[in-house]
Amino acid sequence: MGFTRAELESFRDVEVPDLVGPGLRLLFVGINPGLWTAATSTHFAHPGNRFYPALRLAGIIDRAVDRGVGMTDADRAHLVGRGIGITNLVARATAKASELTAAELRAGGERLRALVAEHRPAVVAVAGITAYRTAFAARDARPGRQPEPFVGAELWVVPNPSGLNAHETVDTLADAYRAPARAAGIPDLSA
Repeated sequence: MGFTRAELESFRDVEVPDLVGPGLRLLFVGINPGLWTAATSTHFAHPGNRFYPALRLAGIIDRAVDRGVGMTDADRAHLVGRGIGITNLVARATAKASELTAAELRAGGERLRALVAEHRPAVVAVAGITAYRTAFAARDARPGRQPEPFVGAELWVVPNPSGLNAHETVDTLADAYRAPARAAGIPDLSA
């Protein structure tokens, strides 16, 4: 599946629903949906995004998700059944995260607090250190497990899986995502 630039632009500002369900243990948090994500209604969707390949390599999921086409209902059920959810700091789709304002990121941080308070995951993993620093006024934050809990959840900052984050590989992303999954009690499916 492919999209023309005009088709993708028609998804600008569209909101992608959160993927959350009962028994949520690990909530991954992206910055905001890209246009491809909005077009497929699948978080972290873009043929170059490494999120799902990294989850699979880490043993967090045991199926390939076609990020060019989007998730099937079975893919969504698999994630929810494993206690995994996905949301974003900012709900509206843009071509690039750099189109977001600091105020939007801060408001997204407050929205995330409410979501975590409602669903009570054991672990929250925010993908993107720069967005995290802005959203939570945590200028000195470093990647990895954060010292303070987040609305009662263990908080991790993990690398953004976008293909634009060139210094990360599927292997390094898998390593980074495996730690919060273990902390959330998500069993390794590759073992």
